[in-house]
Amino acid sequence: MARERDVVQRNRKVDITVLVWTLILGFAVDGEARTIAGFQRAYSAATNQTLSRSSFYDRFTPALAALLSDLLEHTLEEVAVPHTIAPRFELFREVLIADATVFRLHRLLSEFPATHSDQSGAKLHLVQNTTTHTIERFKLTDEYTHESSQLRTGSWLRGRLLLFDLGFYSFRRFALIEENSGFFLTRLKSNADLLIVGKRRKWRGRAISLLGRRLQEVLGDLTREIIDVTVEISFKRRAYAGKQSTDTMEFRVVGVRNEDTDDYHQYVTNLPDAFTPRQIAALYGLRWEVELLFRELKSLYGLEKFQTSDPAIVHLLVVAALLTLTVSRALLGVFQELFPKTVFPRERWAKTFRSLAQLILEDLAQSFGHPPPNLSELMFHGARQPEKSRLLLSERVAEAFMRRYSA
Repeated sequence: MARERDVVQRNRKVDITVLVWTLILGFAVDGEARTIAGFQRAYSAATNQTLSRSSFYDRFTPALAALLSDLLEHTLEEVAVPHTIAPRFELFREVLIADATVFRLHRLLSEFPATHSDQSGAKLHLVQNTTTHTIERFKLTDEYTHESSQLRTGSWLRGRLLLFDLGFYSFRRFALIEENSGFFLTRLKSNADLLIVGKRRKWRGRAISLLGRRLQEVLGDLTREIIDVTVEISFKRRAYAGKQSTDTMEFRVVGVRNEDTDDYHQYVTNLPDAFTPRQIAALYGLRWEVELLFRELKSLYGLEKFQTSDPAIVHLLVVAALLTLTVSRALLGVFQELFPKTVFPRERWAKTFRSLAQLILEDLAQSFGHPPPNLSELMFHGARQPEKSRLLLSERVAEAFMRRYSA
């Protein structure tokens, strides 16, 4: 792939295979930071090869970024972690979660404007596949871009369940998912005043009649533990030929009473009656999975530790961080197949993977024909003064006094 994209040229000292693996695994050499200097030290330690700073930095090109993007696309299609799902979940091909996260960048990166004038910020938009424990789709934008604009509905949702929060809330989106034979689940806005057109279960005794009434009108009078009704929503279709039509559809609203706050947690969905209201509330709790994924990317794989003012390198390093995640999950899948009775909590796995990343990199480099690292040589080249003209602090002080006395 590197040769096809002109990333590899003849008589170059840098091994492109080890360089890619260094970007995936070598960030651990600098703790949580993803710096080019740190990657260079990791590469040298793995290959026992000392390089000039310029020859290594020159490898960070748009062609390398394109190669990493292609590799990530490949891994997202190939990587899947074994999983166990309840029989009821066989209704779906997969369960997906849409969300976005913001991370800070070098303040001089004007290509990524932030909400504060003296900062720069990027927003990573993700669709996580919780069935395969990997990433389905991703997009990098500036902080101002709204997450809802980056989630396109279409035939790719057929047979899949999509979970999302209020940032993606749209009646038209609900309708499009339904029309593409997909499923969705999200929180209902607290002020949603929808018309109740059907009840989905019977209640004992003299229950309050809900048919034909507005949701906000009846919430204060209800004492039942759950709500399960069909509601009618109105929405506007996309404009065609300058005209925009209004349409209606029916969806399911469920509510589960929160005893602590004495109100309902309400959800809107097109899930069938086979899922009870309490199961729907529990299913929405899966959304926490994407928050754990963001935390893993930021705290363990250095997503928020970019020390560069080059926007092209920001894109390259974001893709590298996502590759790190997918490689970690791929290895997790191998271990789960080898030890099916052993539980590997994902965050514990990620911390272990990160702590051993440099050793894995060195082992890979040796399998590609590189010799074991010569530690004394690496220490010498890595720690010596790079420029003879650059004086140490003590030397600068001594030189200043020498000039004064000679004057």
